[in-house]
Amino acid sequence: MINRVSCAAIVLLGLTGCASDPAPIEQLRLTEQALAQAKAVGADEHVAEQVMAEDKLLQAQSAMRHDAFREARVLAEQAELDARLAQAQVLTQKSQYQLNELNNRINRLRKQLGEL
Repeated sequence: MINRVSCAAIVLLGLTGCASDPAPIEQLRLTEQALAQAKAVGADEHVAEQVMAEDKLLQAQSAMRHDAFREARVLAEQAELDARLAQAQVLTQKSQYQLNELNNRINRLRKQLGEL
C-alpha cells in the first residue's frame, strides 16, 4: 500500500515538473545566431523584418528575466523566423540586382555583336 502511494506521489511530482516550461536558452541562442547571419548579409534597420526580429528578441529576453519561459520561447521563435525572412529578402534583392547587371551586360554584348 505504501509503495503504491509513494509511486503515485512520485509520478505526480514528475508530471508537475514536466508541466512547467523550461528556459528557452537554446532557442535564444538560435535566434541570436539568425539575427547575426541576417546582419552579415546586409539586413539592417532599413529591413522591417530585421527590426521586428530585434524587438521580439528584446521582449523574449525580458520575458526570460520574469521567468515567463513560454512567452520567451514564442517570442524567440518568432524573432528567429523574422530574422530568417529578413536574410532571405536581402539575399533575394542582391540576387535580383546581380541578375539585372548580367542582363545589362548581355544586352550590351548583343548590341556590339549586332554592329559587327
